[in-house]
Formats: sequence, structure tokens, C-alpha cells
Amino acid sequence: MRNKQFKIPEFLMPVRLGDWVRKIAILACLLLLVSCQGKNQLPDNQAQVKVARVVSGQSLEVLGMAEQPNLISQVRLVGVDAPDLRQRPWGEAAKEQLENLIGGAEQSVTLEFDLEAKDKIGRTLAYVWKDKVLLNEELVKQGNAMFVGRSPNHKYDQRLERAQQWARLMGQGIWNPEKPMRLTPGEFRRQNL
Repeated sequence: MRNKQFKIPEFLMPVRLGDWVRKIAILACLLLLVSCQGKNQLPDNQAQVKVARVVSGQSLEVLGMAEQPNLISQVRLVGVDAPDLRQRPWGEAAKEQLENLIGGAEQSVTLEFDLEAKDKIGRTLAYVWKDKVLLNEELVKQGNAMFVGRSPNHKYDQRLERAQQWARLMGQGIWNPEKPMRLTPGEFRRQNL
């Protein structure tokens, strides 16, 4: 039997210390890059957008939806029914509070989507977050909007319902016993088409 030459694979060959240091440095850089990328990514049910303007106490126009960063999209806050702007003074108060919560035009907010993404007239349905505050809930809690659960979007119904109970108990905004709103926003719209 003949002696066969056994060849040692290259990856088992002795490596100089400089090669190891270089490989470890490259690996560390790759790990750093991968860890930085994950911090700015939002879950699939969220989108970061800029507010173009506040339309009312329950709707916004935003820039930055999907792949069309300069296209204005209509957004309707989920679970909220704010007074119509013609329902004075409550409609204007709701709009002003939403503007104050957002901090003005060109401010970034995060939209969170539930099961149904659009309403029957094509507006995007979303929960709106700014600095970890659910703006839908704040509007209801301050008495500037009513909680109205709409199927199938029920993710924050309990939070919104508790906020409304608080507002009623404290006599906030539309629940002020000395100057209450007499018609719900839906009733007002039906009577004033």
C-alpha cells in the first residue's frame, strides 16, 4: 500500500495573529451594523409619517405613507368620534387639542393599524402615537371626543372606554355639566347634512 499525501484543509492551517484580529474586527463591525438597523424599524402594523395638517378632532392629513413620501393621505383616528367643526365650541376645541398634542405641522407621528386599514370612503384608519402617548385616548380623556367602538378594530377599546369614563366623571369638555354637548357628533351630522 502506498502512502497517500494527506493535505490539511486551508481553514485548519495555522493563522497569523494579524489575520485573526482583522477577522474579529470585521465581525464586530457587522454585528454593530445589524444591531443599529433594528432600532429604527417599525413593526408591519405601524408607519412613521409627518403631519401635513389637522383637519378636525378626528382626522389628519399626513405625508409619508407607503412608497409615496410626498403624497398627502387622509387618516381617521380609530375609536374616536369628535364633534363636527360646526358644533361650537366643541368641534374647534377638539381640533385645537389634537394640533397641540401633535405640536404643529411637519411633526412626526406613528400610525398604528388594526384589522381594518381603510374606512368606506378610503381614509386610513389608525391609532396615532406621539412621544409614546396615544392621541386617540388623550382626546377622549380630555372630553374633546367620544369613544365609539367600530368593528373589527377593537385593539384599544378598553383604554378608550376607561378614558371616556374618566372624562365623564371629571366633567371634562363635552361632559361639562354646566355646558354639555346635547347631540353626539353622529346625531349632529345626520341632522345637518
